[in-house]
Order: sequence, then C-alpha cells, then structure tokens
Amino acid sequence: MFTDESLDVVGVQSSWKTSHQRAQESKTCQTKPVRTAEAEAQVRSVRDCGAQTDPPEQLPQPQLTSDPPGLEDFLRRVEDVVIRELVKNSKSHAFDGFEVNWADQHQTVSCLYCLGHPDAQQRGLQVTSVSWNCTGSVIACAYGRVDNGDWSTERSCVCTWNLDRSRLNPKQPDTVIDTATPVVCVSFHPLRPSLIAGGLYSGEVIVWDTSRTQDPVFAQTGMSPDTHREPVYEVKWVPGIRRGELAVLSACSGGRILLWSVDGVEGKLTLTSGYALVRQQVPQSGSMSKLQTSGGTNIGVTSLTLSPWDTDTFLVGSEGGMVLKCSFSSQTVAAVPPDGESVTLRSPAQFSFSPRGGPIHSLHFSPFHRNLFVSVGTDGLAYIHSILQPRPLLTLRVSDSYVFGVRWSPVRPLVFAAVTGQGLVQVFDLGRRALRPAATIDQNTGGQPAYCLEFSPQQLLAVGNAEGSVKIWQLSAELTEQGSRESAVLEQLANEVAE
Repeated sequence: MFTDESLDVVGVQSSWKTSHQRAQESKTCQTKPVRTAEAEAQVRSVRDCGAQTDPPEQLPQPQLTSDPPGLEDFLRRVEDVVIRELVKNSKSHAFDGFEVNWADQHQTVSCLYCLGHPDAQQRGLQVTSVSWNCTGSVIACAYGRVDNGDWSTERSCVCTWNLDRSRLNPKQPDTVIDTATPVVCVSFHPLRPSLIAGGLYSGEVIVWDTSRTQDPVFAQTGMSPDTHREPVYEVKWVPGIRRGELAVLSACSGGRILLWSVDGVEGKLTLTSGYALVRQQVPQSGSMSKLQTSGGTNIGVTSLTLSPWDTDTFLVGSEGGMVLKCSFSSQTVAAVPPDGESVTLRSPAQFSFSPRGGPIHSLHFSPFHRNLFVSVGTDGLAYIHSILQPRPLLTLRVSDSYVFGVRWSPVRPLVFAAVTGQGLVQVFDLGRRALRPAATIDQNTGGQPAYCLEFSPQQLLAVGNAEGSVKIWQLSAELTEQGSRESAVLEQLANEVAE
C-alpha cells in the first residue's frame, strides 16, 4: 500500500538577510593646517651685591686668679662650726610638713558657678540633694521641699549640668527630669556616668538614664507591696549579688532599708533583701537605756553612709538621735509583723553609739581611716567618732543653728566641711590647735539654709541651698594640699580613747 520514493532537493535562497544588510562606505576628512610659532622672553638685568657686618670686637677674657689671700685659712677655721650646725639642722623638726609647690595656687575660696532651674525656683522648690558623676564633670541636683508645703502632690524634677561644656548656661540645665512628687535624694552610679538613682517623697525609688532623651526612666520600683511607704531619705549604690553588678540601697523614715537589683531590660527594680530597725533589737550603750524605752517600735532613718573600707558595714542615723553600726550579713530576723514584703526582713544593727539630742542629718566615713566617721545634726555639733568606741573622740561647734550636711575632704585627711541652717559652709582642719573653722564661706543666700554638699574628684565643692541654687566652690590651696604628717596625725586621733 505504501512504497519508498526519493525526490530531488529543492533550495530557495533567502532575500531577507541581504535586504537588511547596511551599506558601508569609507571616507576621510582633514582639518586646516595647524600653525605654530616660537617666541622668546628675557627678564631685565640682574645685579648681585653683598653685605658684611663689622668685624667682631675681641672682648678681653677674664683672667682666672688664685684664691684671695686668707680664704683657705678662713674655711679651715669655720669648718667645724658649719658641720656642727648642719648636723643640728638635720635633727630639727622645725620644717616638718613643709613642701615647696611651684604650681599656681588658689589663695582664696571662690565661687565658680551659681546653678539653678528658674521654673523650680519660681515655685519655691529647694535643693535637697546633690551628686557628682564618676568623671566629676556633671553635677545633679534634686528639687523638693524641706520646710513646708504639700509634698505628696507637688511635682518636682532632677536637673544636671555638665561643667566641662564650653558654653555652660547656669540657668539652663542640660537635663531636666520631671517627677510626680518631690525628690529627696539622688546618687550617681559610681561607674556609669549617665545613671542616677533617686528617692522620692512618695516612697518610690527610680533609676534614670540621662543618655535616653525620650524616656529617661531606666528602672523603677513602682507602687508595689515591696515599695517604701514613707519618704526615701537615702539612696546608695552597693555591690550586687552577681559579680560586677551594682544594686541600689534605699532607706526611709519608716525604718526600712531595702536592697534592689536593677533590671534595665524589664525597666524595674526588684527587691532582693531588706532590713528593719526595731528599738527592741538595738544593742544598748551605757546611755541608751532611757532612749530605748521611749517612742514607737520602728526607728526612722534620716541618714546613711557606706564604709569605703568594708563592704559589709554601714552606718545609720535616726530621727531620735541614735547612730547605729550595721551589717549587711546579719541573719537576725527583724521583730516586725509582715507587711506584704516578698522577702524576710532582718535586723542589721550591731553596735550603738552615744545618742544625740535630735535627728542625725548626715554621716560620712573618713576616706583615709577605716575606723573614723563624722556625724552632724540639729544640735549644731560635729562629732568625730571611732566605730570601736561608743563615745565621740572629738566634738566641734559648727553652728548655733541646725547642721544639715557633712563631708570629709577627698584629698586632705584632716579636713571636712559642713553646711548649716544659716546658709554657711564651715570648713574645719583638725591639724590646727584651735577647734574653730579654718574657713567660713558666706554664700549670700539671705540667711536661708544650705541642705547638702558634695566634693568632686577635681576638689570642687557643690552646695545645695534652700533658695533653689547649687553653688560650685573652688577651695584655696591651703584646704586642698595635703601635708606630709596629716595621715600620722589622723592615726593618732583614731587611737585616742574617748573620755
């Protein structure tokens, strides 16, 4: 049905490619001939001239002559006398402690800055606390009210100034942090210069981060069962549970001392341990028996200081005039009924000192001796204490009014400063025979009180006043330069036995 068949191949040449090929032609072109020319130029004639000074005058060289007659005999005659006097001077103590300092010295006390927040000052708010950051360049102040007013509902703020700024405006803070209630105390982080811990009159504890401009609140306690129910008078940074971590210690007028861990991620402060001061559990000194039987159960805390020598030791000043040595490692359970706290409160008191006649407004450990501290209060006196003895080693009259703050000098072992209810800053030098102030700084505050003070690492002194200002003082060289025997004198004072 089907058969194979072979057919011839038929080819058809495409005309499409040839029709689309472009025509190519070669052409040449040339510009007009380029003309060139050469020219020469020559400057005006040049002259050379020389100059020579007059030949140097030959000055006569002095002729070295022999010793004048009689000089050798004179030196031999006085040799024994001079040697005897030199030996006598080498044994003398007339110039002990004298050191030559060729650097420029500040001979007087001078006010470098007068800082203030106009809005807070117009509302009559007062500076209740000041603190330097770890670099010593930024000063923070807390605004509140000490004398009167409805503290619980009045808004307030925390302000900072960077003194290293080239265009510092004393009336315009670099940072203003608003708070719902007055701020009683502030404390910069010892390592991170932007973190500030603060205690409020409402009992809340807050940590702010000044590097966060939108929301500076880094962590806070909030209003929980663990929160203080009375004003927080002191906040301090202390070593935390974990290595390298710092926690916040807070103390209130209700007798509670609480330790908070800082959680910046969650933005909260978590209670890790707590302490309560109860009259029945306070060790009694010789003059404490009458004081122990009067008043309520709790001991209101008005001041607190940490030992720079022993991380387990801290001191507490109370409303009733007691000063107590306390320990973080105490395991004694506090004799207080539970009040909703998430931790068991312990009693930290280990030793009591002789009581004063009123509230203890400020305490401070000496940075140069592990056993010495100073305390001030409403009686106008400054007491120099050893933590090994109940009675004070030395008592100094600071003012006829209240004394609100005291701080040891960070560079002079024998110098401390205190601020009074009359607005004065009294600087004492324990190396002087007279127990009077070595310097009195009148701040011209119109007699209004000064409530707080702090030394900076650069030896500046910041003073917070009731008029709402913070004054930065540069002390004189006499008050900032350490003598050679100061540490020995301080050691001698610490070894004395109180009468």
